[in-house]
Amino acid sequence: MDKFRREMETFVRDLYEGERKVLVFGEGPLRARVLLVGEAPGEREAMEGRPFVGRAGKNLDAFLQGAGLRRDELYLTNAVKFRPVRVSRAGRTVNRAPTPEEIRIFAPWLWREIDLVDPQCVVTLGNVPLRAVTGERLTVGEAHGRFRTVKNRTVFAMYHPASVIYNPALREIYAADLHILAAWLRKDDI
Repeated sequence: MDKFRREMETFVRDLYEGERKVLVFGEGPLRARVLLVGEAPGEREAMEGRPFVGRAGKNLDAFLQGAGLRRDELYLTNAVKFRPVRVSRAGRTVNRAPTPEEIRIFAPWLWREIDLVDPQCVVTLGNVPLRAVTGERLTVGEAHGRFRTVKNRTVFAMYHPASVIYNPALREIYAADLHILAAWLRKDDI
């Protein structure tokens, strides 16, 4: 994993010459049974250098606990490894969605990371990671709560934990999907 990170740092530094991109690498145990893929780091994640530590991360932690899953047993990463930003009308630096080009650039790196961790299940959290992992123009609304096989990997799509912040009606769907995942993992224990 250290070699992977050094190679990615060199790649990003060369690709974005003159720009200071703060990379946020995945964290969690190698050989974790589940690898969760988010979209990209936000401001808090870029500041702390860790995935899912902001508001969405707090939601994720609560949902995981409710489903009987522990964060320290999972590997968490993002489809794009740096914080995509734009300047708002008020002149503030704010998050933006990754561009299709950024997603395309990082997809091979994401798959290398998945192969290094070698999880039993890859869980995509939102449209960006779903598309990055599957290579298809799917939406989470079409794919959530179901398992599929991609490159000989079991993939399970879910809404991003931030989605329930902006759309509380998704809370029940999100919790139900997590319980489907937890039941699948328990079944696999037998």
